[in-house]
Amino acid sequence: MNIRLDATHVKKIASEISISGSKSESNRLLILQQLFQGLQIDNLSDSDDSEHMQDALSSKEMVVNIGHAGTAMRFLTSYFAATPNRNVVLTGSERMQNRPIRILVEALRDLGARISYMDKEGYPPLEIKGTFISENKVHIQGNVSSQYISSLLLIGGKLPNGLKLVLEGEITSLPYIQMTLDLLNQVGIQTEFKGKEITVYPVEKLTAKQIVVESDWSSASYFYSIAASAEIGSQITLTAYKKQSLQGDSCLAEIYRHFGVETSYGNESITLSKTKKTNQHSLELDLRNAPDIAQTIAVSCFSEGIPCNLTGLHTLKIKETDRLVALENELSKFGATISVSNESLHLKSSTSINSDVTVATYNDHRMAMAFAPLALKVPFTIEDAMVVTKSYKNFWEDMTSLGFTIS
Repeated sequence: MNIRLDATHVKKIASEISISGSKSESNRLLILQQLFQGLQIDNLSDSDDSEHMQDALSSKEMVVNIGHAGTAMRFLTSYFAATPNRNVVLTGSERMQNRPIRILVEALRDLGARISYMDKEGYPPLEIKGTFISENKVHIQGNVSSQYISSLLLIGGKLPNGLKLVLEGEITSLPYIQMTLDLLNQVGIQTEFKGKEITVYPVEKLTAKQIVVESDWSSASYFYSIAASAEIGSQITLTAYKKQSLQGDSCLAEIYRHFGVETSYGNESITLSKTKKTNQHSLELDLRNAPDIAQTIAVSCFSEGIPCNLTGLHTLKIKETDRLVALENELSKFGATISVSNESLHLKSSTSINSDVTVATYNDHRMAMAFAPLALKVPFTIEDAMVVTKSYKNFWEDMTSLGFTIS
């Protein structure tokens, strides 16, 4: 479904939005809940990805299809590989079958997993024959997708000898690795991270625990972008958030001060306040630890007419789409002067924004949501707008509550 979005009539904003639990935290906890009994999860993400994860974990079928859910593909590969006597074909959408998974598969094979490719070498679908894994040490590059690393860490406590994971070279997306380790610790699995070696100690059973999932900071990014373009004095309160967050995307609070947005912390909430004009100096950011917010920041910079140089974005090439090329294509339609490389994005300042553009979303939820705040400046159309349900089911309803007109 295509929608036309217009918020040019919206002036000062005062609103409160409830956002569902973090997809990243939820999907990690769902794997742990399946591996160990007695774990109760509250404020679970209502995203399509987390629903795919739950369906896959409860499935007794031979073929498990996780659609576009990249996190589910990575985490379930390790889960099924370490589940004795569970044989599955793990597959997904056409795009998923073109997203590489060789690095994770090779690491699991080194541990003794039985995984084979059913079509292209290095890509899903995978035939996985679950087995008893007794090896406990493996090496993996530290600059690969953190989901490969987290996938291995999540099964570590269930392996009879635990897991020693040696990271080679530069380590990127460190907050996501740390999130996984913190969640393991919260549920009662002991870990150690020294130098470039991570140890997950084995545990037979866990004490029953209740874990409350913090709301998703990636989802909060779109409201930061809206606040950046709103009138001074606008306020948006979001629940439920913590000041001491496990999520790397919580760096938004510091980044958006550049746009005149201050963050105040309440009791399990944050309030975004537009307190002054955007700083017109160029924004230089290394986003290797928070690549998922790059699209939102790029659109914010274009909207506010400031140049930016964003680096550390190499993992965006293998997401739902090539997000760097997608950003270049769609921002150019609005009149942006933009260039991208394999790991960076460079945007020049703009003095005007083209209206009545049609934004392609490339089956990527973040393309739709990152561009939505531009409607405060010009009306435009978003193709395949319901792609947002992958991570944020009520996104368009929440936009309407802020005064955005959707037709």
